[in-house]
Amino acid sequence: MEPLRIGILGAARIADRAIVEPAKLTGARLVAVAARDTGRAEAFAAEHGVERVHASYQQLLDDPEIEAIYNPLANGLHGPWNLRAFAAGKHVLTEKPSASNATEALEVRDAVRSSGLVFMEAFHYAYHPVMRRLQELVSKGELGDLQQVETTMVMPPPAEDNPRWSLPLAGGAVMDVGCYALHAQRMFAPYAGGAPKLISARAGERKRLPGVDEWLNADLEFPNGATGVVRTSMAAEAVDFSLKVVGSRGEAFAPFYVLPQKDDRVIVTTKEDTWVEHLGTRTSYTYQLEAFAGAVRNGAPILTDADDALATMELIDACYVAAGMAPRPVSAI
Repeated sequence: MEPLRIGILGAARIADRAIVEPAKLTGARLVAVAARDTGRAEAFAAEHGVERVHASYQQLLDDPEIEAIYNPLANGLHGPWNLRAFAAGKHVLTEKPSASNATEALEVRDAVRSSGLVFMEAFHYAYHPVMRRLQELVSKGELGDLQQVETTMVMPPPAEDNPRWSLPLAGGAVMDVGCYALHAQRMFAPYAGGAPKLISARAGERKRLPGVDEWLNADLEFPNGATGVVRTSMAAEAVDFSLKVVGSRGEAFAPFYVLPQKDDRVIVTTKEDTWVEHLGTRTSYTYQLEAFAGAVRNGAPILTDADDALATMELIDACYVAAGMAPRPVSAI
């Protein structure tokens, strides 16, 4: 398969593990990078072997050698630059969430449909064997009938000046880590009669930052009667990125489902036995880039496509409204 030719919007820290390392492992070409600070882009290119630097994001999008862009910008800049990438004829792998709110996600979805380009939202965990095994345990009935899905995404607070706390840049706990917890709930829809519906949500604002959620908890219900419990926070004492699936015959627990390369265990407990499965520490980002390349080159289906992204944003917005907060505003560029 011809190597994918990728341009990177911004020199974000996540790009190292999310695109640079996977590109090396899969043979993709990092053709160019652009950043608001050209010096930072030049340093990034020199460190990571990116072929060239562009003076602006738009100049990168106009580069005819680039066929796909990776967008790791601040949350509020995902939607606008994803739309500009489609207008420039580029495929898009965007960090999550792909837009600031459901209205913007709908605009992105419509742009994908009209352009015929490939779009992938970077919920990378969904492509790793850990998540696939959790789904398999449910789909094959090894845990019995699905009764509850518990997703926890809590972490210590970022620095006060971090963009993840910025309302104009679509910040907040749900947008940063909680979107994983909500998305993972939706991954079990095929085995519970359909997508979960929000029952209730509670949230707390960050001190001195009106409208910015520091934590949010939500209760969901699937059509088959199974429940979903979501806990998310950017003000916890320690990291807990875990997922538990409970069935009528047993349960399965993944202690680090969103970064399985750090802990690839799935712990299964039934009435008869308990065992631990190791699903491999090959990075979830590498599986994700392979899936993206397969979609671009061969038309392979995408798990986290634009329709999936829209459904997730609709659930995020619903959580904000139920908790007495407003969905994130669209950012200007």
